[in-house]
Amino acid sequence: MGLLNSMVIWFYQVIQFFITQAFAPNPRGPQRKLSGPRIAIIGAGITGVSSAAHCVGHGFDVTLFEAKGREHLGGIWSQVNNTSSLQIHSVMYRFHPSVRFKRSYPDRQGIVREVTHLWERYVLQSRTKFNIRVESVWRDKESGKWYVQDRSYGHFDGVISAIGTCGEPKMPHIPGQDKFKGPIYHSSNLTGKDVKGKQLLVVGGGASAIEAVEFAVSQQAAKTSILARTNKWIIPRNPITDALLAANIFGEETSLGWVPEWLLKRFFYRDLSDLAPAKAGLYTETPMVNNDILEQVRSGQIAWLRGDIKEFKEKGILFNHREKGIPKGGPGREELLEGDICVMATGFQRPTLAFLPQECFNPPYSPPNWFLQTFPPGHSDLCAINCTYVNAIGTVGNIHIGLYTRLLLMFIADPRTRPSPAWMRAWVDWTRSWKQGAPGGALEFFTYSELVWWIVLSLASNPFRWKWIIFVLGGWGNPLSPRMLHQEGSIRQSSITADGAAEKPESSNRKSHKAKNKTETDGIASDLHKGQNGIGDAGHELNSEQINENKDKQASAPSKSGVYSEAVPTFVA
Repeated sequence: MGLLNSMVIWFYQVIQFFITQAFAPNPRGPQRKLSGPRIAIIGAGITGVSSAAHCVGHGFDVTLFEAKGREHLGGIWSQVNNTSSLQIHSVMYRFHPSVRFKRSYPDRQGIVREVTHLWERYVLQSRTKFNIRVESVWRDKESGKWYVQDRSYGHFDGVISAIGTCGEPKMPHIPGQDKFKGPIYHSSNLTGKDVKGKQLLVVGGGASAIEAVEFAVSQQAAKTSILARTNKWIIPRNPITDALLAANIFGEETSLGWVPEWLLKRFFYRDLSDLAPAKAGLYTETPMVNNDILEQVRSGQIAWLRGDIKEFKEKGILFNHREKGIPKGGPGREELLEGDICVMATGFQRPTLAFLPQECFNPPYSPPNWFLQTFPPGHSDLCAINCTYVNAIGTVGNIHIGLYTRLLLMFIADPRTRPSPAWMRAWVDWTRSWKQGAPGGALEFFTYSELVWWIVLSLASNPFRWKWIIFVLGGWGNPLSPRMLHQEGSIRQSSITADGAAEKPESSNRKSHKAKNKTETDGIASDLHKGQNGIGDAGHELNSEQINENKDKQASAPSKSGVYSEAVPTFVA
């Protein structure tokens, strides 16, 4: 068995090596000054560091803003217990192509180590501002540039919010809490605590409770009781199972939703089907992933209790047991549960996006009801990754970080690829209509396959995005290359001069057209590499107002240069 495990780990390392070689953008050394468009990234967790690495690898300059100190690099993973580990296989948590995990289920130290390595490899040390709590991100109306806090950090061409969904530990106050004689800890603050031979009362039945149980078992606690108000789905810690469940591209309960639920009850829960949710479907909220918890319940090492906490007592908690199907606060059987230590597995406060412009929150298009769930309507140069969703079956650390980041870079580098505000709102409306009645919410809940499908369809919906498909999906190509800039300059120039050129003999205008086209292309290249008045500017010569003015004049067929004109009505996305 040991030999087999060694072979599997070796094979996994080989796979990760080839992924790194194929998809990881080359780091820019400290001697290479980045002169492309500037991106502000809020948050230095796995999403922020990964997004920054993608930007730098493709020639864009970045500034990372982290509210806390250097010791908090890695976000929530810098705060949890040393015994905390991934609940899903690390192949589904490779948050950047260059990440190379040494274990299938790495612990906190292993994950923070990979974040730090990524941060250093892409030379982000000098580009990170620690102890800066961002309170305002705003756009200058004249230049169209973004600013963080004030003008002291300079202007930015784009913004990525990567603040995550886990902020400060949530510690609710329960009646009688002061009466309890034992210590009370949050589930993220258990490292170094002595629980050997003691009875633990764990308040909460989500992922934080699983974290507390892992700690209690590793530290040889006598018994651990989980006090949960509701039952949540628990799925096996198996990459194949997890991938199959995430493969539902509809992102909601379907007529076949009973199949995985029946299989879980039959082969995973077995005699403990009473712990499965009574009515909630699998595709309504984020499930817990663990192989051991049900076996620990069977052995008596763990007690999973469903009900309501009435109050703390000196020796424990007065608890109201409820039968399956009885709602919260319903009738039940009261019992005093004695314990030596209480662990609050009550999760974390959700960080606020209030630092973004107020128009990002105008109903009905407030998060998560944004374009592709991450772009506020009207702001294609602002992207909120991994911080708008509520529930999901998937992973926060995988290829979608790169996909969303490269979408943002595409929108900044190529104005014709940007979705109009009307289209962004229409996408939200269509998605909500398509998923109308979904128990988990249209955009509040999603599956990983659904997310990838959104991005693929978005790329296919606009012909000006087609040349970017390889870049967005695979990270191949240089969005700031002279060839790409020349193509963009040709497209922009042909659109501007199409009407005038059609009225004059081609021979008499050939030289002037070439000269003007070269000037236009050189201007774009200069703007991009200087970071001044680039093609991301709201005030650039081919802005949305001029496009609207020319709509009636331009033909919807390809222009003489063989490219689509800006006014193609079918592809307004």
